[in-house]
Amino acid sequence: MTTADLPTGDTAPILDADELRAWLRLAHAKGLRPLALRTLLGAFGGPREVLSESFASLAETADARAAEAVLAPPEDIEGVQFDDYIEAVLAWASERGNHILTLADATYPRALLTMPDPPPLLYAKGRLDLLQVRAVAIVGSRHATPQGLEDARRFARALSDAGLSVVSGLALGIDASAHRGALEGATGTVSVIGTGADLVYPAAHHTLAHEIARDGAILAEWPLGTPARSANFPQRNRLIAGMSSGVLIVEAAMRSGSLITARLANEMGRDVFAIPGSIHAPLSQGCHRLIKQGAKLVETPEEVLEEFGFPPATARAATAAAKRAKPRPVSASWASASSAGVECPISGDAGRVLGALGHAPATLEILAMRTDLDGAALQGALLQLELSGHVAALGGGRYAAVERS
Repeated sequence: MTTADLPTGDTAPILDADELRAWLRLAHAKGLRPLALRTLLGAFGGPREVLSESFASLAETADARAAEAVLAPPEDIEGVQFDDYIEAVLAWASERGNHILTLADATYPRALLTMPDPPPLLYAKGRLDLLQVRAVAIVGSRHATPQGLEDARRFARALSDAGLSVVSGLALGIDASAHRGALEGATGTVSVIGTGADLVYPAAHHTLAHEIARDGAILAEWPLGTPARSANFPQRNRLIAGMSSGVLIVEAAMRSGSLITARLANEMGRDVFAIPGSIHAPLSQGCHRLIKQGAKLVETPEEVLEEFGFPPATARAATAAAKRAKPRPVSASWASASSAGVECPISGDAGRVLGALGHAPATLEILAMRTDLDGAALQGALLQLELSGHVAALGGGRYAAVERS
C-alpha cells in the first residue's frame, strides 16, 4: 500500500539536485556510521565539502573505515540505481506535504539532535511544526486487550489536550489507539515508521495514515520503497524513543518490542512510564518488569503530565476533557436507549458475569466456575454484555470487561 494519495499539510523548500545527491550519498553510504558522519560534517561544514576531502583528511578526522565509505562509489538504493533514485526522491519531495529533512535544516526534530547519532536524513509527510513540539511516546502490544486499547486512547487524548505531541509507530494494537487518541486531542501525533515514507504498513492502517498525514506527521529514515523488514523495527523504536521526552508502555508481554523502546529511552535519559495490570495477565508482565527496574507506575494521565512539570490543575483539566470525549461503543440493539441518555441496566445473569470478570480477561470455564451458570445462560449473558459494549471477546475464547465512563 503506498502513501502517494495521502492528503498532506505543509510545503517546504526542496533541496537542489546536487545538494540532495550529496546528502543521500552520505546518508546511505555503506559502513558510514551516523556518529562518524556527524563528526565529518562538523569538521568540514557540509556534505559536498565532506565528499571533496581527501582520504587522508577524512581518515584523520574520523577513521579509515569512514573515509572508505565516503569515497566509495554510490550503490543502488532498494534495487534502484543511485541516479534514478535521486530523481525519484526529487519527484516525491515536490509533492505537497512531502519533505526531506537533513541535519542542516532548522525543521529537523530538535529532540533527535540530543542523540549521539541522529539520522543524517529523514523523510517526512505532514505537519513539520509537530516535529518541534515536546512529545511523549505511547507504545505497547500489537495484540492488546480492549482495556489496553482504551487506556492508550484515553492517555493519548489527555496528553494531546495538554499540549504534548504523541509519538508512536503505526503498528496494530496500542500504537494505533494512541495515534487515534492524540488526533482526537488538541495537539496531534507523529508516526515513526519502519518502512519507506511512500508505503503504509500494515496496509490495514491506510485510513489512519491518511488522517495522520493530514493532521499530524509521518517520519521515516529508510529510503523510499523500503518494505517492512523485521530488522528495521528496532531502529524505528530507537527514533520513537529519541523523539520523546518520555515513553509510556501500556501493555507488553515479556518479549515485546515495546521493551526495546523502553530500554533505548532509558539509555537516552528519557522518562519511562508503565501502566500496571493483573498479575495473571500476560500483557501486564512486561510492564511489571519495567516497574521493578525503575519505570514510573502510572494510573492516570495526570501522573504523566505532573512528571513533565504541568501544573496539577492543567493535568486534571486535560484528563477531564479526555474522559468527556471518550466514545461509547453503541450497538444497534440499544442505540435508541443510549441516544436518549438512558443506558440499559445490567442485572441478573449479565450482572453476575460482569462482576465475575473483574479487571483481567477470563475464559468461559473460569466464568462458569465463578458464576455457577450453565452454558446456555452464560452464553446469553455474555451476548447481552457484548451488545451493550460492556464486554469484548478476545482471541482464544477469552472475554474482558470494557471500562466505561
